[in-house]
Amino acid sequence: MWVFLFNWFVKLTAFPVAYLCFKTKVYYEDKSVQSRRISGGAIIVSNHTSVFDYAVYLFVFFGRTLRVQMAEVLFERKILGIFLRVLGGIYVDRNVHDMSCVAKSEKILENGGVVGIFPEGRLPREGEKRPLPFKAGAAYLALASGAPVIPVYTNGRYFGKKRARVVVGKPVYAKDFCPEGLSEKEELEKISEGLRQKVIELQKYLPSEDERKS
Repeated sequence: MWVFLFNWFVKLTAFPVAYLCFKTKVYYEDKSVQSRRISGGAIIVSNHTSVFDYAVYLFVFFGRTLRVQMAEVLFERKILGIFLRVLGGIYVDRNVHDMSCVAKSEKILENGGVVGIFPEGRLPREGEKRPLPFKAGAAYLALASGAPVIPVYTNGRYFGKKRARVVVGKPVYAKDFCPEGLSEKEELEKISEGLRQKVIELQKYLPSEDERKS
C-alpha cells in the first residue's frame, strides 16, 4: 500500500515538472487494443535510452503503479536507493546469479501488478547498434508467469526543446514466439529476439519529420 500511495504522491506533485522536461507525446500500434490504461497484471518491455526512461513511463502509464527492475548501480547512492525502493523499484544485481528479482516480479504479476523491464540490461554506448540484444530475464518472466507483455518504444529525446515520443504496442505472449520442441535455452533466445523485434517495429508508428511540421 505504501508503494501505491508514494507513487501517487510523486506523480501528482512532479507532474508539472515532468510535463516541462519531457513534453511526452504518446502513439499507439492499435489504441483500441492497448492504450495507456492497463488492466490486470502485465509486463512492460522497452528499449533503454536514458536513466530518465523510467521517469517518462511513470507518467505515460499514470494510472498504474509501475514496478521496474533496476540495476544495482542505481542503489549505490543511499538516498537515491531509498527513494527508488519506496517507489517500488525491484533491485537487480547484475554481478551475481540471483533470481530473487524474478521471484519478486512473479509475485507482483500474480497480484495483478505491472512490472517494467529494460531487457538490454544497460545503456548503449556510443556507436553501438540500438537497441542492444535483449537479455533473457524478461523472456523468462513472461514464459514463467504467462502474463501479457506490452512492448513500448521511446525515442529518448528529453529536456529542452526536445519532445519525448513514446509508442505503446499491442500485448503479446511469450508462447507467440516459440514453436514446440525447443529447449529452454532456445525458447528464451526466440522470445528475447521476438520481443526486441516488436519494440523495433514500433518505430514505424512515429510520425516523420515532415508530418510533425505539418
